[in-house]
Amino acid sequence: MDNVKWIMANRQAVLLVIRNQYLQKMVYYSLFIVHCSFILLACGEPKQAKKVVPYSGPIEEINDVKLLYSEGAVVKVKLTTAKQLRYENENRRYPKPVHILFYNPAGQEITTIDSDSGRYDKAKDIYVVMGHVVVVNKQKQEKLLTPELTWNPVTKKVYTDKDVSILSQLTGEKLYGTGLDANQDFSKYAIRKVNGVFNVQGGI
Repeated sequence: MDNVKWIMANRQAVLLVIRNQYLQKMVYYSLFIVHCSFILLACGEPKQAKKVVPYSGPIEEINDVKLLYSEGAVVKVKLTTAKQLRYENENRRYPKPVHILFYNPAGQEITTIDSDSGRYDKAKDIYVVMGHVVVVNKQKQEKLLTPELTWNPVTKKVYTDKDVSILSQLTGEKLYGTGLDANQDFSKYAIRKVNGVFNVQGGI
C-alpha cells in the first residue's frame, strides 16, 4: 500500500509539472501570436504616397540671344538680351536687360526700346518688357517712359495699361497719361487717358 501511495503521489507531481509546462508553453505561444499580429498590422498599414510636385522651371537656358524679325528678307526688328529661359509650354523669360531695335524700310534705326527684363507669351504671341522701360523715337525725337510695355509682332502694335510719360525734344513738352496704343515704330500713338501736359527744357 505504501508503494502504491508513493507511486500515485509521484504521478500527481509529474502531471502537475507537465500541466505547468503546458501552461507556460501556451502563454508563450499566445504572447508570440499577439506580437506577430501587431507586426502584421503595422506592416499592413497603407503608406501615404509622397506628393510629387511637377517641375515648372526652365528646360533650356541660352546666353547672348539675338532674335530677328524680317519682312521680305528685310530686317524690321531685332531683339537682343544676355539670357533666355525657355519653358515646357514654349514661354520664354528674359531675366536680364532687353534691347529692341525697330528699322525703317531703308534699314535705318528709327526706334529703340530698353527694359530691365522681359518675357514672351507663346499662347498670345506677345512680348512684354518690364521694369524701367525707355522708348526713344529718333525720327520724332521723343522719349517714352513706362513700367511695362507689350509688343505684338503679328499686329505690329505696341501698347500698355500702365502710366506713361512722353518727352518731346522739339517742343520741350512732357505729356503724362495712363494707357497707350502705338505702331511698333511709334510713328503714331494715342494716350488713352491724358493726365497733364507740361513744358520742360528741351533735350532727351
